[in-house]
Amino acid sequence: MTAPGRILDLFAGPGGWSEGLRTLGLRDVGIEIDPSACATRAAAGHTTIRADVATYPTAPLRGKVSGLIASPPCQTFSAAGLRAGNTDLPLCHQVLDDLTRGHDTRDTVRAACSDPRSLLVVEPLRYALDLRPDWIALEEVPAVLPLFEHTAWSLAAAGYSTWTGVLNAADFGVAQTRRRAFLIASRMRPALPPEPTHADGGTCADLFGDGLPTWRSMGDVLGCPPGEVVTRGNHTTGGSRFPTTGPSWALTGRARSWMLRVGSRPTATRRRLDQPASTLLFGKAMNHVAWIDSDGTPVRRLALEEAAVLQGFPATYPWAGSRTKQFEQIGNAVPAPLAAAVVRPLVPAALEVAA
Repeated sequence: MTAPGRILDLFAGPGGWSEGLRTLGLRDVGIEIDPSACATRAAAGHTTIRADVATYPTAPLRGKVSGLIASPPCQTFSAAGLRAGNTDLPLCHQVLDDLTRGHDTRDTVRAACSDPRSLLVVEPLRYALDLRPDWIALEEVPAVLPLFEHTAWSLAAAGYSTWTGVLNAADFGVAQTRRRAFLIASRMRPALPPEPTHADGGTCADLFGDGLPTWRSMGDVLGCPPGEVVTRGNHTTGGSRFPTTGPSWALTGRARSWMLRVGSRPTATRRRLDQPASTLLFGKAMNHVAWIDSDGTPVRRLALEEAAVLQGFPATYPWAGSRTKQFEQIGNAVPAPLAAAVVRPLVPAALEVAA
């Protein structure tokens, strides 16, 4: 077994996996090319190599990596994008087969792809077969599940126990019903999905243990902190009431009738404050993630700090880059509580040492 805690994070983004690992007393080294995400990671204290995952050499890393994490960019497969990845699926499967056989055909096949970013989904297998880490955890949009299943087959042939499936972030304490595909693999123990910590509506205690609490709502994580309130405005125009002991974006009693709308279409998802948020999608739709009143009247856009908290980050997380880039980083990140839940059963020995 390689040194515990030597974890490599491909396409590391702003630090969703890193924050999850931090709660477990573990650290990673991320490889990330986006300058804004790299700046965010640096401000948050996460070690980063600024480089292109697809061209970074694996040879210097052999024998030095015990855990491999990866969340390949999802734009070409996401329902919010153009979904060019669907056209490129056969080519992605071809390269996975080629890598399994020891042939790297990425450069040749990339030229035939509708979107060259589609092939980034094969990079975790390339690193895994070159580095042979003790455990692996991958995350992507649900549309990528067939490619994860193919990757799992290749890893099983290399001696890994594997599990693939879709996890809902709300089942792990995140106030968002974000569904993502995962691949979990281990050479040291059976690969199993994490045990949920929450459930829709909760569950009752039985002979096998305590029941699970219900999903956390937006109100639970964004609710108005206790403390004296003051009114901003004047006696003529009135104003809004905010807590003096909490952040300025915190919701107040008046907001209890608000709903969060994600999208600009008439069919856009709307969730009440006493429910988890739907999957947060930003990018081009950033300005359409907004609070509305119970009658549909727009109130204001979702604040950056609110988006971060709904994604499982601290409200004070040090986002870098333009406002657009900050929201983009939040929407692309793995929620930290979900990341921690996935990794925890893979590294019990390391957690005992950390404790």
